[in-house]
Order: sequence, then structure tokens, then C-alpha cells
Amino acid sequence: MSYLIAFLIITLIAIIALQIGRVSEISSRIRGEEETELQNNNSTAGWLVIFVVLFLVACVWSAIYYKDQMLGYGPWEASSEHGKELDGLFNVTLFFTGIVFIITHWLTFWYAYKYRGRKGGKALFFAHDTKLELVWTAIPAVVMAFLVAKGLVVWNNTMTDLDPEAKVINIEATGYQFAWDIRYAGNDGQIGKKDYRLIDMGGNPIGLDFTDAATLDDIVLGGSDKIVLPVDTTVRVAITSKDVLHNFYLPHFRVKMDAVPGLPTYFIFKPTKTTAQMRQELKAYPEWNLPYDETDPEGPKRWEKFEYELACAELCGKGHYSMRRIIEIVDKDTYKKWEAALPTFYSNNIRGGDLDPNKDKRLLPFEIKEREKELRREVKAAMTADSSNADAKIIRFKNVYYATGSANLEDDSFYELDYAATLLNKYPDIKLEVAGHTDNVGDPALNRTLSQQRAASVRERLIAKGVSADRLTSAGYGDTSPVDSNDTDEGKANNRRTELRVISKN
Repeated sequence: MSYLIAFLIITLIAIIALQIGRVSEISSRIRGEEETELQNNNSTAGWLVIFVVLFLVACVWSAIYYKDQMLGYGPWEASSEHGKELDGLFNVTLFFTGIVFIITHWLTFWYAYKYRGRKGGKALFFAHDTKLELVWTAIPAVVMAFLVAKGLVVWNNTMTDLDPEAKVINIEATGYQFAWDIRYAGNDGQIGKKDYRLIDMGGNPIGLDFTDAATLDDIVLGGSDKIVLPVDTTVRVAITSKDVLHNFYLPHFRVKMDAVPGLPTYFIFKPTKTTAQMRQELKAYPEWNLPYDETDPEGPKRWEKFEYELACAELCGKGHYSMRRIIEIVDKDTYKKWEAALPTFYSNNIRGGDLDPNKDKRLLPFEIKEREKELRREVKAAMTADSSNADAKIIRFKNVYYATGSANLEDDSFYELDYAATLLNKYPDIKLEVAGHTDNVGDPALNRTLSQQRAASVRERLIAKGVSADRLTSAGYGDTSPVDSNDTDEGKANNRRTELRVISKN
């Protein structure tokens, strides 16, 4: 029924238009064509002036009314350091082009009014005006030179690459249909090598080269993980693609760069607002205090659900929309804790497997460094733990190895023990016990003796590395204090351990 009504309305409008045309034709015959033409000229010229005035007013009004929806204004001021420069450049450009926009539109319609067809009117012809040509050549040239110069300054500030030794957060974004693989540099701060010939969709989808030491500590996020970055820290994003052209676009940070297969690109930016700060700024705007879900008016407001986002700004296929990723900007301490909790891709997916070129090596340099970081946290926590929390006062060694059935330490044990000695020397008033434990395989008495001997070996190594002997005791507990089940090989391995336990604080 609604289609029929719409058809009838359109038909009626067409009939009215035809009738008006016929009336105008009859009127012109009555008044004479010349008089009608003059009247039409005056009428059209007047309406053109009215139109351009309304049009320009509407342009200015709409820009003011919708400014809070446009990047660079209201709540959408840039959330990055260089973004403020880019917004400033756009504003300067808008100022000059806005002047040209208003003047040219006004003159175009004003001239239509001023030089409308009139009785006895005659066009003035002139072929050359040097002064006029100088004006309309010089002014645009000066303005363009200014805009280009300012643009070059902003470009150089934004796109100049960093010194390789500069302290930055290095990440890599690899686009493919239809997602992003996000890789963080590990403790070494360097993104490792990759090679498309090493791509294995089941185990190594990015093609990481695990013969490169810089690759071993790299962190690869899962497809739905948030991309977390610290505020007030320079970030360098290396951008590549595995298949078609994509575009790495962070609108709130004014970051936009093509991801081109076979042609690595990059972008450098420094976030200046955390996600929490941005939400608080949005809270001041009425439209952001509406319910996030219209069907749940009592639920969270729009500002509470705001997230920075990564989008692909190229139409890369029918699943293009699914390339959206959430970006979370946090304070530096939160970022450090988040990063410390992430496993490396190599350790989590490759270590010891068929794709591991280092499967014959027990410890790699990056693993030693990672363990040092863990040990620092564990020693600090144990030294400051409340006396009522016995478990918190225990430091469990992870990389202490003995020859089978022996108390002799293997060389790979010295990395952790020597670093532990360095940390213990920072707490000279703390007394500790070195405790040895075994699984339940074999004779309990022999196990107890072996655990005592192994604890004594560890104590001797710590003393040799500078820990005062009167601060350390050693004890063997055999299989009497398991931390896991002895029914599985994994549980037995966990029970075979050497620990440090805080005894007292002077």
C-alpha cells in the first residue's frame, strides 16, 4: 500500500510541474518573450543570491553543530604527540581553503546576479590585466609556499625514522585477509627476522626465523587479544602484509599507513592519553552519556564502553570489517606488568618441537634473561613477605640441574644460582635455608640423603659467589614435601626441586 501511495504522489507532482510549465508558456505569450526573459533573469539571479547565502550559512552552521563528530575537534583531539601537529596543519589548511571556498562561491553567485541579462546590457571585453594576473598568481603562490613549508616540517617530525639505539616500543603488524598478526619485541627490544618461506600455518603462521636470536623472545598476540601500549612512550610500528593491500589505521592517534606485500613500511607515534583518560573526557559530552545498549537503559553508558581501535582502511575483501582490533593505552607500570605476563611465541609454541632449531640446547640466552627478571620479582616478594605467609617466603629454582643420581651441579645451573647470589647480597640481614626435595621413586632414606647433598651443593655455590655462609643453612626433605602428584611424570618432575626459604630477618 505504501508503494502505491508513493507512486500516486510522484505522479501528482509530475502533473503539477507540467501544468505550471504550460501556465508559464501561456503567460510569456501574453506578456511577450523579451519581458518574460528579463523577469526570469531577475528572478533567477535573486534566488541564486538567496541560495548562496543560505548555503554558506548552512555550511558554517553544520561545521559548528557537528564539530564534536569530526576528528580534531571536541572530544576527538588527537591522542598522540604528532597528531596535534597534524590537526594544526589541517586547521591552517582549512583556514585558507575556507576563505577561498567562501569567496569563490559568493563571487560565482554574485556575478550571476550582478551581470544578469538586462535590457540594453552589453558585455565588456578585455584581453589582458597585468595587475589582476599578478594578484591572483602571487597570493596563491605565497599561501601554497607557506602550506608546503609547514607541511614539510610536520612530515619530517612525523616520518623521520629513529636511531636504532633509541628506546622505543617496537611492534610489528602483519595484515592478511582478514586479521592482523601483532608482534612485540621481547626483552632485547628488537623485532626478529622473518621469511615468507618459513610460513607454516599450523605452527609458524608469520614465518618467524628462529635461527635469529632476536626472534626468540618476540611476543605474538592472539587474534582477539587487545593491543596494549604505554602512554607517553614512543612506539615504532613496522607494517607488512601477507596477501593483498591493507592499511594500518589508528584514527584517534592520526596513524595511517599502507600495508604492502613485499614492501615493509613503518609509522612512529607517541600516545598521550590513556583509554581511561579518554573515557573521562567523553563523559563530559551529553551524547556519550546515553546507554551503550538501547535495549538496556540501566546498563553502561557509551563513554564507559569506549575503546581505541585499529582498523583496516583499505577495502581488502568481503571480510574487511573483521580486521578491527582493540587498542588499550595504559600507564607504564600497568604495561610492564601486562608485558611480563605474556609468554614468548617461541617458548609457547615452538620450543622443543619439530620446528625448533635449538631443541638440543637446554637454555638459550633469552630464557636466561627472562628467568633473571622472574627471579628479581620472586626474591623481592619473598624478602618482603609477611611472616605469617610461609609459601610466599619460598623461592623455587627453575634451572638447577644435577647429574642423574648425583649431587654434582651441571654447568647450566650456574646462570640462575650466580644471579640469585647477586640478588641475595642486596639483603644481607636475611637468613635462608636451601631445601632439597625429590620424588617418591626409590628408597626414601636414599632420597633424603640425595636431597641433602644437593641442597649442600647449592649452598656451596651461593657461598662461592659471595653470600655469607652464616646466612645459609641447607636441609634435605626427600619425598616428604611434594608440591604435586607423584602419579605422573610431570608431577614427579615438579617434586624434584631445590628451594630457598626465608628463615628470619635480623
